[in-house]
Amino acid sequence: MTSLQMQLNSELFGALQVIAEDEGLMKKAVRSLKRIASQKKAADENVMSMSELEEIVRQGEKEIAEGNIHPIAIDDLWK
Repeated sequence: MTSLQMQLNSELFGALQVIAEDEGLMKKAVRSLKRIASQKKAADENVMSMSELEEIVRQGEKEIAEGNIHPIAIDDLWK
C-alpha cells in the first residue's frame, strides 16, 4: 500500500468516525460509497482487456489472409 493510499484510508476512516454516531449521515455515506463503487464497476466492465483486443486483431488478420474482406465506403464509417 502506498503512502498516498494510507493517507486516503486514514482520511476516509477519520471522516466516518466523525459521522458514526449519526445514523442518517452514515446512511448517506453508505449510499454514496455504493454509487461510487457501482460506477467504478461499470467503468471496469466497459474496458476491453488486452487479450480480447489481441483476439480481435488476430481474427481480422486471419480474415484478411483468407481474402474475406469487404470494402466499405468511408462515409459508412460515421453511420
